[in-house]
Amino acid sequence: MNRGYVFILLATIFFSSMEVALKTVADDFNPMQLTCTRFLVGGLLLIPFALRGLRQHGATVTLDAWKGFAALGFIGLVVSMMLYQLSILYAPASVVSVLFSCNPVLVLGFAFLILHADIRPQHIAALVLEVVAAVIIIDPLHTTLDPTGIFLILLSAATFALYAVLGKKQCARYSGVAVTCFSCLAASAEMIVLMLLSHADFIADALIAAGAPMFADMPFFTGYTADNILNVLYICVFVTAGGYACYFMGMEATSAMQGSLVFFFKPVLAPILAMIVLGESIPWNMCLGIVLMLIASVVSMIPTWEVLIAARPFVVLNFLHRRH
Repeated sequence: MNRGYVFILLATIFFSSMEVALKTVADDFNPMQLTCTRFLVGGLLLIPFALRGLRQHGATVTLDAWKGFAALGFIGLVVSMMLYQLSILYAPASVVSVLFSCNPVLVLGFAFLILHADIRPQHIAALVLEVVAAVIIIDPLHTTLDPTGIFLILLSAATFALYAVLGKKQCARYSGVAVTCFSCLAASAEMIVLMLLSHADFIADALIAAGAPMFADMPFFTGYTADNILNVLYICVFVTAGGYACYFMGMEATSAMQGSLVFFFKPVLAPILAMIVLGESIPWNMCLGIVLMLIASVVSMIPTWEVLIAARPFVVLNFLHRRH
């Protein structure tokens, strides 16, 4: 078996368990504290893979490059992952996981607006299916979901999609794992600064007056107990560092097409894990929404398959023949 598929399988499991793992410790930590810890530890563990990626691309990291990583980290990790962590407090882990999984299609929209990427009718159809799926899952006429959680996760998905598009050129220059590693480290430093500033009396008072007391006097080291430390380690080591490392190594050993299988299976596997571990139910509307999201993912990949088949028809045919 190609080792790349082993990495893709592991990445799928790690990423699909993310919302469940975060939900188990969400009430024990300040949202920014946990997000900072997660990406600091994850970024440090990714350094060896990042250095290998730099060597393979013949690239060096300059001061200007760090500025780019800092900007990316702020958008995709400080803002997006803070919104993500907050959404876990207001919505079931299964809902958060499924709605966040629409971000690959949102990437298409931002790629068209920012990079002037070619948008095919299949991409538009996929985007429409994603919107319909989200509406079905939310079920606005009969929903019991907290609107705050829905708003936060959709905004998180949108900002993460923006992060992916803005990082495209940097990934081509430094490698995807290097960009992820260094943006994680830069974002962690930014969050540490914000956490330090939150202890200033006038800032803390302003945040409390604005109705955001959770961002005032944010702790650094409280909340860790013997009961949750293994969960925290799993989030930092396996979900964050392991998930990203396996994802990029899987793509390197196979292709970006095979790597995208992670996002095909995550919307299905994550709710099942939430049901088993957290006891969350999977209502009919979520099942229908998951099916539509899977269809949207397949539809969005059709242009890529067409290009691949046109460029390497015999390779694809041989691959399909071996599969059957």
